[in-house]
Amino acid sequence: MHYIHLMKILYFCIVLLVGVPLLAQQPKQLQLFPQGTVFHQNIRYANDTSQKHLLDIYLPPNTGSNTRGASSAIPLVVWIHGGAWMLNDKYADMGYMKNTVKRFIDSGYALASINYRYSTDSVFPAPIRDCNAAIEYLYQHANTYGIDKNKIAVIGFSAGGHLASLLTLSNNNHVPEFSATPVHFRIRTCLDFYGPSDFIMLANNPDTAVNNMRNPVSILLGALAVDRPDLAKRASPVTYIDKDDPPFLIVQGEKDESVPNTQSKILHAWLDLNGVPNDLIIVPNAPHYGEMFDAEYIRKKVFEYLREYLR
Repeated sequence: MHYIHLMKILYFCIVLLVGVPLLAQQPKQLQLFPQGTVFHQNIRYANDTSQKHLLDIYLPPNTGSNTRGASSAIPLVVWIHGGAWMLNDKYADMGYMKNTVKRFIDSGYALASINYRYSTDSVFPAPIRDCNAAIEYLYQHANTYGIDKNKIAVIGFSAGGHLASLLTLSNNNHVPEFSATPVHFRIRTCLDFYGPSDFIMLANNPDTAVNNMRNPVSILLGALAVDRPDLAKRASPVTYIDKDDPPFLIVQGEKDESVPNTQSKILHAWLDLNGVPNDLIIVPNAPHYGEMFDAEYIRKKVFEYLREYLR
């Protein structure tokens, strides 16, 4: 009994470390979606056997493959999970965002959730190369799944918010190192939940210990930001902001203990200075992640953006 009790405690600690989303795994994951949701699981998007090169597609009921014409193709939201660039998988973050997840399908959107390589295995720019490859696959195979390839939005959380922002802002900059092959898709809007935006600023923040090689940012870069400011700049979404970027909705907790909310504020300010439509929501008393971000007023703003920019 003592051993069983010890194992339960150990499991609970692991859940706390890795995050609540790991509890939600397929097939239980489908319980978050409306009945009849069409589910395509573990699609290989990079023509290899890597488990980190898989994506899932969720479609509204009564939307089968090759059954919809171009006029009835449905807009796509791409879900990029968090986990410090080294944890979790394509099911993560859905568990505490369950009402928003359900609303995507109920509102007639397709949802694609993607894996990407961990920074502990492949440093930057590997994760962003994977994100570009995954969305390019969805673009090239849009007809197979009844997706409108010209109506794509991205949503990301924490490290996934960083990748969603970086992918969106660099989309019109043609950065060769960010993709193994040319990308043809265009992102229409980005929904960034508490993603870091400026690694140089983050390195200089006394409240964040990023100047050691055990820190997730240092592991992602393969170096300290203060030693390789060139890498830190290339990996920072704010580097790629220009007037032609698509609209942004930025959401972050007031009391985020992992990513200072100044990261979202500086992204918001740079977007404003470049005339890019955007909104910033600082959630009162909210930590780094959790059900406070699944609130109706945030969800209302999310779907205002989708209706406006994926119409």
